[in-house]
Amino acid sequence: MRIPIERKDIKVYPDSSRVIARFFFSDIDRAKSLIQRVMALSEEEVYSIVIPLLQEFSKRHRNITRVFERHCKKLDAIFKQLNIDAEELSRHRKLLIGSYFTHEYSIESAAFFNPSIIEDPDQTELTEGQKRLIISFRAVGEGHISSIVFRRAIVDANNDITVIPAGEYIDEAEVVRNSIYNKKLFLKKALEAKINLNILSEAESKLDEHFEYKRLKKFVVDSQHLADDDLTKLEYEKILWLSDSYHEIQFSLDTDISDRVIFPISEFESKGIEDARFVKFFDESGEIRYYATYTAYDGTIILPKLLETKDFYHFKVRPLYGNGAQNKNLALFPEKINGKYAMLSRIDGWNNYIMYSKNIGLWDDPQLLQPPKYPWEFIQIGNCGSPLKTEDGWLVITHGVGPMRRYSLGACLLDLENPSKLIGHLKQPLLVPNDDEREGYVPNVVYSCGSYINNNKDLIIPYGLSDYSASFITVDLHALLKRLKEDGD
Repeated sequence: MRIPIERKDIKVYPDSSRVIARFFFSDIDRAKSLIQRVMALSEEEVYSIVIPLLQEFSKRHRNITRVFERHCKKLDAIFKQLNIDAEELSRHRKLLIGSYFTHEYSIESAAFFNPSIIEDPDQTELTEGQKRLIISFRAVGEGHISSIVFRRAIVDANNDITVIPAGEYIDEAEVVRNSIYNKKLFLKKALEAKINLNILSEAESKLDEHFEYKRLKKFVVDSQHLADDDLTKLEYEKILWLSDSYHEIQFSLDTDISDRVIFPISEFESKGIEDARFVKFFDESGEIRYYATYTAYDGTIILPKLLETKDFYHFKVRPLYGNGAQNKNLALFPEKINGKYAMLSRIDGWNNYIMYSKNIGLWDDPQLLQPPKYPWEFIQIGNCGSPLKTEDGWLVITHGVGPMRRYSLGACLLDLENPSKLIGHLKQPLLVPNDDEREGYVPNVVYSCGSYINNNKDLIIPYGLSDYSASFITVDLHALLKRLKEDGD
């Protein structure tokens, strides 16, 4: 017999009107031809084209002039090839050129699912019993490219959930590349990314033990000039792509949380950043920061990465290292265990693993924690977000894949002091897709990336419906813990 759950009468759907203005570039020859056509226009013609354009798209984007200017600036190298002094161009001509290298991308046009949920750092101006929450979603647009987007929600003492409508604009973050790279770790990740061994050997000999982005870029550019063929030049370029995996992003302070989208930055995540698992982390001093593990994907290689923020305006981004930082499904515990960070993973795509580390970026020696046990999870088992601390143990919401690759949600319980010890494992799934939830982008799937305990007695689980939209269930926490202890491991 399954644990009773309450499905909430809330659905969050994709909205194709949510668009960002992105840089668009096809090839150098077409770009040169396009710029020359714009240069042939008179100032009056330029003005007559760009002013209506700004008026139209300023209703769809915050500060569209800044976007066009930024995209025009990206063309400096081509201006030089055409012997054009970009500094001498009128502002209207720069804006017009930038507009021709801009396109709108609908970040939610295909799907909006796999939510993670945590408390908002801001809990002001609420009534008694209310909590303000941040929910992250995986948004999917054209070409199955995934990004991370956010919504705010408020939950009250009765578990009534209100998802705040999104704002009118979406902003990508400003990217800051100011990392100092550790050569040993950088080359280890480059090896995992299957970059040419000869090139890695050359990098090892020419780079210092710690180096900056500018030094790496100089090494790549100098080596490309000496390369004999385009394939070798591309291999050098991949090193820069990997360096883009280390960066910081900064959102404007005048943006609402729903205005912010974390879109793929580097080539190693060009096909999407998937299934962020956010966790509110308490360090030994009591300081709070927020981490999220996510999967970067380039169409071939999976690269687990880590987000870090204190305020959801400024994020640090870095890849994770080690033989435990492989595949998908990494989820960080919300505090250290016996002086070490702890992480769940699924390195083989089949079983749940656990690992410990003194360095949050380096994960080795994963230990098998939990193989599939029951028919509804025979194909694979994995976590559905970071463990939740309860007085009875670490509660982990899991997913299991069974016949017809149907995804269901389950749960397990780990020992508080030694989470490598499995205490309980639900015999029956907690949530199975019903007739209203089984149709979508990927049928027969319910999935979550993080849950929340409300008032220390109710579990709120946001979940994706067949990889298309999202909803919520609530579960009596104490009834669930009791069942887990009864079911055993």
